[in-house]
Amino acid sequence: MARKFLYVIAVLIVLVILGAIALSIWSRQATEIAFVPRGEFVEQEPLAENAYQDPAMWYSRPGLGTDDPARYQPALAPVPEDSARETPSPQAPAAERGLGTSAPVLEPETSRRADPVEAEDIPDFAVFFVPPTSYIQAGGDWNASLEDGLTDDRARLFLRGMASAFNRADEIWAPRYRQAAVGAFLTDRPEAVMAIDAAYADVRDSFRYFLDSVDPDKPIVLAGHSQGSLHVLRLLMDEVRGTPISDRIAAVYAPGWPISVDHDLPELPFPACAAAGQTQCVLSWSSFADGGDPDFIMRRYSSTPGFDGEPRGEGPILCVNPLTGGTGGSAPASRNLGTLVPDETMTRADLVPEAVPARCDERGLLLIGDPPRMGEGVLPGDNYHVYDIPLFWANVQADVVERVRAWIDQRS
Repeated sequence: MARKFLYVIAVLIVLVILGAIALSIWSRQATEIAFVPRGEFVEQEPLAENAYQDPAMWYSRPGLGTDDPARYQPALAPVPEDSARETPSPQAPAAERGLGTSAPVLEPETSRRADPVEAEDIPDFAVFFVPPTSYIQAGGDWNASLEDGLTDDRARLFLRGMASAFNRADEIWAPRYRQAAVGAFLTDRPEAVMAIDAAYADVRDSFRYFLDSVDPDKPIVLAGHSQGSLHVLRLLMDEVRGTPISDRIAAVYAPGWPISVDHDLPELPFPACAAAGQTQCVLSWSSFADGGDPDFIMRRYSSTPGFDGEPRGEGPILCVNPLTGGTGGSAPASRNLGTLVPDETMTRADLVPEAVPARCDERGLLLIGDPPRMGEGVLPGDNYHVYDIPLFWANVQADVVERVRAWIDQRS
């Protein structure tokens, strides 16, 4: 009987191993089957010319008050009573971080700028932030509907963790748009290109309204994440390059979208940010834990064309280290001013300093040490895509102010 039991266990172990091997081989195909839309692409009706005059077409913009997710202001994690203890990290449970049984509730978002006491020292600037993909329904349409409440809820959640890092701006604008489905970025079907182009058309319209609405002398920061970063980069090429708007761009933050050093960067009107405080430059990074497996992402990256129309191939990805503000290099966790660590419900979090390091490797990926515990959203292969900004939330907040100040100093 014992021998039969051991035999069954051995068979189960073999099946698990074979299953893991099969998953690694066919994971790409399985992902495409699950998330790439099966239907035909349906061309969208153009938005009304004045569509973005409606405040309901914006997740974030001046005047939204407590409904504005980009004005989310986190609280700093409490200092442990035992000062000899090491700085708390995301790997530790809430109780071990001196937070009791649960993390503290974040302060409610408000319509004010962050840090009101220091507001006099913070220059006025406007941020145009394009939200990442939140339309991830399996088997859906190629583009999200503006009536899709679930996609809207996810977008607001993402903005609370990402756009809030720019909350020292006196204006933050984040448009609603009929974004391309996540499956559009997993396939070479022509419908995918049409879906991405359709989403960009909405973003372009919202950007033009934004430009008409902000003070003509105010510096502008362009930012986004993932699909939003792609649209921001297209805005740079289509709407900014060679126009008077170009002089007003203080910096561009495009994390979560792989920018080819050889085939994308030369087509942009601004170079990569080589150092902290540099203005009119581009920041981008893609976060993985040490030992993570980026194979799926790298295969898609190498097979897709760059902005110059040529395949990106095996060339390096742009990596601007968010802890140093410059391209390449490494920085210890002690340089991290604060990681936004959510609780299990993803509705509250705490800002934990010195939580993760950052190192750009030879491929251009940003490695963050051992896998930190950040809650739901970590992708297979220890891909911390969803947390590209929250991992370095406080550093991004400080970095953008430094670059805007430098932009103003240069023009004064």
